[in-house]
Amino acid sequence: MSEDNSHESGGLLKGLYNKLTDRKKDWAREGRGLTDAPNDSGKRPDRLPPGQHLVTNWPVLDLGVQPDIPTDKWRLVIDGLVENPVTWNWNDFTGQPVFNDVSDMHCVTTWSRYDNQWEGVSAKHILSLVRPQTQARFVVFHSFDSYTTNIPLSAFDDNDVLLATKWDGAVISKDHGGPVRVILPKLYLWKSAKWVKRIEFIAEDRRGFWEERGYHNHGDPWKEERYSAQEE
Repeated sequence: MSEDNSHESGGLLKGLYNKLTDRKKDWAREGRGLTDAPNDSGKRPDRLPPGQHLVTNWPVLDLGVQPDIPTDKWRLVIDGLVENPVTWNWNDFTGQPVFNDVSDMHCVTTWSRYDNQWEGVSAKHILSLVRPQTQARFVVFHSFDSYTTNIPLSAFDDNDVLLATKWDGAVISKDHGGPVRVILPKLYLWKSAKWVKRIEFIAEDRRGFWEERGYHNHGDPWKEERYSAQEE
């Protein structure tokens, strides 16, 4: 590819990125998907949060970039306020105890999918190895596409949270965040970072990519915490 063509391609990619992020920021300003009755549990299945609709496929949503990370080049850094920081290569990671779980997932764009079968490494196991320091209260996920998102440490320290390598029996594909993505079933899916490369433990909260662009800092689907304008 010539230098001129490469520059043009980069410009097109940046334009797509800006278009995608601007549209999502517009959704936040408009309150897209918010219901008038977030506690309408009598009108929907108990498993379906307010404002959501059920799908059987898995829609692909990203920032317009899907990084290709060969497993022989993949690394995961877990650091910050921990007693035992680690850097794992693929063999290190896959050598950890295998964790399997079944959970639903809920996207802030209003779709939900039931009974997803996950395989990977549990957050509980990770916490037992790295041992967060007493002042650690939040976690920031960093991704290979430069995406970040933040959660309370208490949300990571849950029995159904994992770093997943497989979904419904198959290796997670690149478009869905493979080779490794975070799964936090109790929060909207943007908190479950794709292509994760670093897990950072911090004392003070630090908003991530979408949290800085109009999306709720916590993101509980059952409380319909979609946008920052809802924060008290």
